Amino acid sequence: MALDMIETAEEPTSPSRRFFLMASAAAGGGLVLSGCVTPSATEGGAVAAATPAKPSQPVVDINTFVAISPDGTIRIMAKNPEIGQGIKTMLPMLIAEELDADWKDVKLEQADADSKYGSQIAGGSFATPNHWTPHRQVGAAARAMLLAAAAQKWSVPVEELTTGPSVVKHAASKKSATYGELATVAATLPAPDATKLKLKDAKDYRIIGKSIKNWDSPRIVRGEPIFGIDVTVPGMKHAVFTKCPAFGGKVVSANLDEIKAMPGIHDAFIVKGVGADLMGLVDGVAIVADDWWTAKKARESLKVQWDTGDTSKFSTASYDEQAKTLAKGAPQSNLAKAGDAAAAMSGAAKVIEASYSYPFLVHAPLEPQNTTAHVKADGSVEIWSPTQNPGSGINLVATALGVDKAKIKLHMVRAGGGFGRRLSSDFIAEAAAISKQAGNIPIKLLWTREDDVQHDPFRPGAYHNFKAGIDKDGKLVSLTNHFVSFGANGRVLGNANLPATEFPAGYIPNHSYDQSLIAGNMPTGPMRAPVSNAVCFVYQSFLDEVASAAGKDPLQFRLDLLANAPPPAAGARPGAAMNAKRMTDVLTTVRDRSGWATRASLPKGTGMGCAFYYSHQGHFAHVAKVKVEPNGQFRVLKVWVVGDIGSQVINPTNAYNQAQGSVVDGVSQLFQKITFKDGHVEQTNFYDMPLLHLDKAPQVDVHFNITDNSPTGLGEPALPPVLPAVANAIAAATGKRIRTLPVNTADLRWT
Repeated sequence: MALDMIETAEEPTSPSRRFFLMASAAAGGGLVLSGCVTPSATEGGAVAAATPAKPSQPVVDINTFVAISPDGTIRIMAKNPEIGQGIKTMLPMLIAEELDADWKDVKLEQADADSKYGSQIAGGSFATPNHWTPHRQVGAAARAMLLAAAAQKWSVPVEELTTGPSVVKHAASKKSATYGELATVAATLPAPDATKLKLKDAKDYRIIGKSIKNWDSPRIVRGEPIFGIDVTVPGMKHAVFTKCPAFGGKVVSANLDEIKAMPGIHDAFIVKGVGADLMGLVDGVAIVADDWWTAKKARESLKVQWDTGDTSKFSTASYDEQAKTLAKGAPQSNLAKAGDAAAAMSGAAKVIEASYSYPFLVHAPLEPQNTTAHVKADGSVEIWSPTQNPGSGINLVATALGVDKAKIKLHMVRAGGGFGRRLSSDFIAEAAAISKQAGNIPIKLLWTREDDVQHDPFRPGAYHNFKAGIDKDGKLVSLTNHFVSFGANGRVLGNANLPATEFPAGYIPNHSYDQSLIAGNMPTGPMRAPVSNAVCFVYQSFLDEVASAAGKDPLQFRLDLLANAPPPAAGARPGAAMNAKRMTDVLTTVRDRSGWATRASLPKGTGMGCAFYYSHQGHFAHVAKVKVEPNGQFRVLKVWVVGDIGSQVINPTNAYNQAQGSVVDGVSQLFQKITFKDGHVEQTNFYDMPLLHLDKAPQVDVHFNITDNSPTGLGEPALPPVLPAVANAIAAATGKRIRTLPVNTADLRWT
């Protein structure tokens, strides 16, 4: 089976969890159900938040996911942060399906941060695998209680009843009742054990698998103020916050009196940092004004003396030189090995060597970081923030302000993008600290684009030094990689690691992955498809080089490697590693859909490249077609995307959007870089950290292989293969390899 969209567009973890349902009477006679799930370790146990919409009828929905009003309105709580991935619509779809609700009766509400909802986080593509069963059980339990209410009302066995869209039916008596009519009685009945309820067969789905418009889309199209940047509360002042350009710098002094004397300025003061976390509350100067523009303009006159310590020694030029030196020496440590890579290399018929590198990158969501916070005189704190990880925000504010977490209320507001940036909560702590220091008044903190580019948990750069040995038949028999990355105190920085199991480890007889570290002082963190987004580029590009040296079709070369799949590790959990059969299937499918076999007929300067990758439980393979002009300028004409994310694509509209967005995101990264000089970022805005323009976006063909595996997420796994597929297509078109990002088009000139 398959699900397609052309050109216009594994198994999950099985966490141990307690699952229970409670029923209670709701004000106004409503039915309230609560499904509580113990946060899984993979989700980090975070909590999340947002302000619920006002109900049309009085309904008490405390500790709830589902509430049904007498008028038939079905309110479903969206528990996780919405950052553009469609989770606010998708998760309630799971509940509504098993509830057998009519979608037109459904109203969605964004949850506030509260542990009763379990883990609330947007990251890691965990939402689908971690909620696929529990959320359907919530809906099934609600349906069971409505059936029991109807059975009691009509004095008939519950087995004789069925449900249709938002209605319970008794065929023998031809009686029927809407969910709204049954809600009051249902609320008085005991909740069933949801884990023992029979869930729907997929063939009976009316909501899951259907394209459903995202709940907020009409409001976005109308330009309604629904994002964090739009929040307004009574008595609110506006703030900007200036931090040291060099990471970790401390404020020595600032011309505060001059700033405070300016028209429209409410206050200006130094905020002292707490702890050593560069993504926590750090030293800076706050300016508070009647409006944001006044605060921003005053900031242009701000003069701060900083103590930068020894950060001036950190620079990209220095990193590059250190990487060259380290690559020539013995590795500092070994990450993984199998067989005898050195002996196999010495006996190989041909040895291929190449060094690859990629730069640091910034997240740069279109909506800059912002938060509205009110630290009140009684010590309570109220926060409105576009966060991916509200639990982290609550913890950081509690630490920075020295307040009890129980006194912090955080509303999740829709975010204008995240890509992992809003997993960090520095901007939340800053807003709260400014609110408190400004006299316990509500403050909206809004960063500039320059703030966003220069103060980020960056995607780490790194250097890879490969050597491969092939035998007389062109088979890969040995692979080594001296990986040079960034660390501090002997430990690799966040997301600057190389997975020990990186393909083709386990699929070839001999390999050795070694590591050396450069001291780095910059904050780093997860970016869409963390680690995978960078590592895939170098490994899948180098495998293409090896295939070329072996005289092999690069796609078939990959299929041949996949045929050497090792047996599953004893006791391995489902989804813990790539499934070679599933990856083979997506690779052969993309081969056939793209017309790979006809690529030799492409005109000069046009080429096709392929790549595959397994990440976040998704199996994806891409083929890219690229045209390179004689002057080296290139354009990605089309990308074919084939993925396997299990047995159900829950909302095809969002699935296609995620796959298409991954392609655009990946192509953008071919042109982006963050560099450092004197301990600070050199880039400032989109003019020197470009995003792909609409007129340069490629056509995208999206196809999903439907397989007999539990559904998994899609925010991450479609991105990694984009970069190497394009780079390999450029090599096919010009004969020139892309080994360093961003792409230098001057190196691609051909005649």
